[in-house]
Amino acid sequence: MAGFDVSNPDWKTAVEASFARQGFMSLIGAVLEEAPAGSCRIRLPFRPDLCQQHGFFHGGLIGTLADNAGGFAAASLVAAGVEVLTVEYKLNIIAPGEGDALVAVGTVIKNGRSLIITRVDVFSERAGEQTLCAIAQQTIMPLAAVRVAR
Repeated sequence: MAGFDVSNPDWKTAVEASFARQGFMSLIGAVLEEAPAGSCRIRLPFRPDLCQQHGFFHGGLIGTLADNAGGFAAASLVAAGVEVLTVEYKLNIIAPGEGDALVAVGTVIKNGRSLIITRVDVFSERAGEQTLCAIAQQTIMPLAAVRVAR
C-alpha cells in the first residue's frame, strides 16, 4: 500500500501462516485470495448452511469476514514477532448478503504505532457481478505475539 512502510520483509508468509491457523476460517470455507501489503481480500463461497432463515449469508459471517480482512491487512504492516488484535469494529450491513460468494476487501487507512485503522468493504457476488453489502471501520492493536495454551 502506498504511503506505508512494511516492517517485516517476510510479511506475506506471516499473513498466510496466521490465516492458515484460523480453524474457523477453514470451517466456513473462507479463502485468502490476496494480501498485498496494507490490504487483504477474502472470499467465502455460498453454502446453504452459512445462511440465516431467509436464505441470505448470516450477518455474523459478514462480520467475521470484515474482521479478518481488516485484521490481515493490518497484520501485513507490523514487524516480525508482532501480531494484531481487534479492539473494535463497526459494521453496517447495507444490502442482503446473497449470491455465489461474499468477498471482503480490507484496507489500512492509518498505520499508527499503537492503533491501526482499517476500512473494509464486503461485497455479494453473483455471476461475477459485485454488490456492496456491508462496510466496516475497524481499530486494531499491534501486540507481542501471544499464544493461548490449549
